[in-house]
Amino acid sequence: MIFKILAILAVLFLVYIVLFKKDREKEVNKKEDEKIEDIMVECPTCGTFVSKKEGILSNGKYFCSKECLT
Repeated sequence: MIFKILAILAVLFLVYIVLFKKDREKEVNKKEDEKIEDIMVECPTCGTFVSKKEGILSNGKYFCSKECLT
């Protein structure tokens, strides 16, 4: 009796995995499509690379800090 119940549960679990496998694959593909887009630029003063989002823009150049800017 217990073996029959375990067998039925195992079959139901396998059916669940087969039916919802595509949903999990879509979630993984969405994560792969979301890429981090941040361009790194070199500070002209010290040569340190800094992202454009965090850098300080002055005269068309990106600086890593206020010290390098002056």
